[in-house]
Amino acid sequence: MTKFTSAFAAGMLAAVAMTSTAALAATPKDTLVIATSIDDIVSLDPAEAFEFSGGDLLQNTYDHLVEFDPKNLSAGYQPGLATSWTVSEDGKTFTLKMREGVKFQSGNPFTAADAEFTLRRAVLLQKTPSFILTQFGFNKDNVNETIKATDASTLVIVTDKKYAQSFVLNCLSATIGSIVDKKTALEHEKDGDFGYEWLKTNTAGTGAYSLKAWKPNESYVLEANESYWRAKPAMKRVFVRHISESASQRLLLEKGDIDVARNLSPEDIAAVSSNADIKVAEDLRGRIMYMALNQKKAPLNDPKVIEAFKWAVDYKGMTDTILKGQYTVHQAFLPLTYLGELKDKPYKLDIAKAKALLAEAGHASDLAVKINHRNDPQTMAIAQAIQGTLTQAGVKVELTAMTGKQSLGEYRAREHDIYLGAWGPDYPDPHTNADTFAHNPNNTDEAKLTGKLAWRNAWDIPQMSKATEAAVEEAETAKRAEMYRAIQAEHQKTSPFVMLFQKIEQTGVRKGVEGLVTGSAISSVYYWTVTK
Repeated sequence: MTKFTSAFAAGMLAAVAMTSTAALAATPKDTLVIATSIDDIVSLDPAEAFEFSGGDLLQNTYDHLVEFDPKNLSAGYQPGLATSWTVSEDGKTFTLKMREGVKFQSGNPFTAADAEFTLRRAVLLQKTPSFILTQFGFNKDNVNETIKATDASTLVIVTDKKYAQSFVLNCLSATIGSIVDKKTALEHEKDGDFGYEWLKTNTAGTGAYSLKAWKPNESYVLEANESYWRAKPAMKRVFVRHISESASQRLLLEKGDIDVARNLSPEDIAAVSSNADIKVAEDLRGRIMYMALNQKKAPLNDPKVIEAFKWAVDYKGMTDTILKGQYTVHQAFLPLTYLGELKDKPYKLDIAKAKALLAEAGHASDLAVKINHRNDPQTMAIAQAIQGTLTQAGVKVELTAMTGKQSLGEYRAREHDIYLGAWGPDYPDPHTNADTFAHNPNNTDEAKLTGKLAWRNAWDIPQMSKATEAAVEEAETAKRAEMYRAIQAEHQKTSPFVMLFQKIEQTGVRKGVEGLVTGSAISSVYYWTVTK
C-alpha cells in the first residue's frame, strides 16, 4: 500500500503550515491544499473504483479516449487520448485513432495496445463498474475479438448491436475507461490479476498528476506530470486531507491552512461568505440523494409501505434548513440538465397520508427499520430529519452510521433494510442512471449486478427493464427523451426508491485560487486547471 513515510508526512505538513505573517498561515504557491471527505475510497484501480472520492483522484491521474473540456463542459465529449473516430454503416464498429507523442508517468509511450489492455482487463476482472462496458456485449469469451488494437495507433471496438454513437463514446469517458499503462501493470502482475492488487493502491496513467502518497481515510498527495499533454499543471502538488467536519474545514480555510473546503455546511457557507479572503463557488452537480428500501425485507416490499415512506419525508423543510443552498428537491432519477429530465415533484410531507397507508398495510404501529447511512455530518443530519418524520408516522427507526466503505459493502451484498445515500452519473447520458435505477435483468443473488441499484434493492422489474433497454437503442433524440420521462414517471409511483434531492455543490475557496472546476453534472473535479 502506498503510504506516507514519516519524513514525507512531516515535510508535507510543515509545507502547508508555512506562514506569510505571524497571524495568518499560507499554503505554498505551487501546492493546492484541499479539505474534503475521502473515506469512501475502496480502490484506486480504474477497473474497480466506483466512489466519488476515488473518481476525483483518478480523474487527475488518468486520461480517457474521450474527454471533456473543463473550461466548456456543456460542449459535450471531445477527443482525448483518441484524436478521432469513425463508425461503420451498421453502427456497430468504432474505429478510434490514438494520439501520438503521449507518455505515461512511467515514461512508457502510450499506444493502442494500452487502450486495448485497459478495456479488456476491465471486462475480464468483472469488478462492480464493469457493466459500463459489458452492456455493449463484451465478455470474457469474445473480448479478444471485440476490442482489438489493429496497429499502434488504431483501436477497433465492435458492439453487439447498434447504439446511439454518443452513448458509446460517453461510456468511454467513465472512470473505468481510464487508460492504464500496460507494461507497468503487467510488471506488477500476480497470479494473472493484470496488476490489480498493485493498482488498488498505485496509479499508472497519463494524467496531469501521479500518486505520491496515500494514507486511507487520512490524506493523499498528487505530484504533477510536468509533460502532461493537455497543459503543464501550475500546481506541482495537490494535497487532499480527509476532514469531514464542516467546522474544522471552515477554521482551516479562514486561517489559510487550506485553499479549498468542499464540505462546508450551509451555516459555515454563510459565515465565510462575508470574508473578503474567501469566495463561494456553486455548481449544480449530477449527484442524487435517495433512500432505498430492500425488497427482500418484508414489509418493506409492500407497495403501500413504500408509498407511505414517500409521504413521510419533509423534502422542502430539509432544503430550507439543514441543506439550505446545497440541495434542491428532486424526485426523479435523472439529474436536471440530462436528456429526458423530469421536473415533476409529486410528493411532499403528509404524515396523515403516510399513517393511513401504513394502517392499510397492517403496520400502523409495529414497523421497525434500520437505516444505514454514511457518517458524514450532512448525511447524518438528513438521516435524523427522516427519522423524525417517520417516527411521527408510527415507524420505529434505528440509524446506523458507517464509513462510506462499510455502508457500501452491506448495500452491495443486499443485506440492508434501508439505505440512505447518493448516486452520481458515470457518464453524461441518460442511460447511466436509467440503467442503475430502472434496469434489473436478473434479480437472483447469484447475478451480483452490484452496479445496478435496482438489483441491490432486489427490485424485480422485467417490464421496466425492457423499456430501459428500448430507450437506449432509440436513435431519435426527442423520442428517446420522452421515453425516459415516461420511465421516470412510472418509477416515481412504483419504485422502492424515495428520490430526495439533487446536489448543488458549494465550495469555499481562498482568494487568489482560480480555475478549480468541480465537474458540474457530467464529470469529476479537475486540479490541473488551477492557478494561484
